[in-house]
Amino acid sequence: MQTVNLKRCSWAQNGNLLLQQYHDNEWGRPCYNDQKLFELLSLEIMQAGLSWQTVLNKRAAFQQVFVNFDFYQIQSFSAKLPEIMQNSHLIRNRLKLQAIINNAQAAVALTQQNHTLADYFWNFVAGQPIKHHLTNSQKLPKIDSLAKQISQQMKKDGFKFVGPVIIYSFMQAAGLVNDHEISCYLFDKF
Repeated sequence: MQTVNLKRCSWAQNGNLLLQQYHDNEWGRPCYNDQKLFELLSLEIMQAGLSWQTVLNKRAAFQQVFVNFDFYQIQSFSAKLPEIMQNSHLIRNRLKLQAIINNAQAAVALTQQNHTLADYFWNFVAGQPIKHHLTNSQKLPKIDSLAKQISQQMKKDGFKFVGPVIIYSFMQAAGLVNDHEISCYLFDKF
């Protein structure tokens, strides 16, 4: 499909190819893959206080260091944290990196209770994306009551660095909510 002249969400219209590819191929698409969900959550944690462009620029390094976000492997990375902190290709925020390791442990604990991450997250929206009808990205919410509810539950379940703003961004990325603008070519796809 020719994607050069397509109407996208305004935040992806700036000509930045990496942002456009992320928008066109990932953002807002319902995700049911546990490892991919863990990656999206982890990247949203890393993005807190930074631009999404910064995270996308370092994504390949995160995928390499965190073994494609295989939380079963990451759960035992605490001893590797000093080495990870030395990697200049990453965002080297100790609290965020510790949160990824901690969250891998929480994710494994969930799976040991016969839950998948997909089931865990999709149960919050009754298995269907919530479709908003936004006219432009200026109207994108940063938080809502569901994000607060999910954040509270995740904290109870042992997750860290999962405040409601991060969780709402994760919900958008994972397609739990469809926040594509109504003029975007992807609005009616999901």
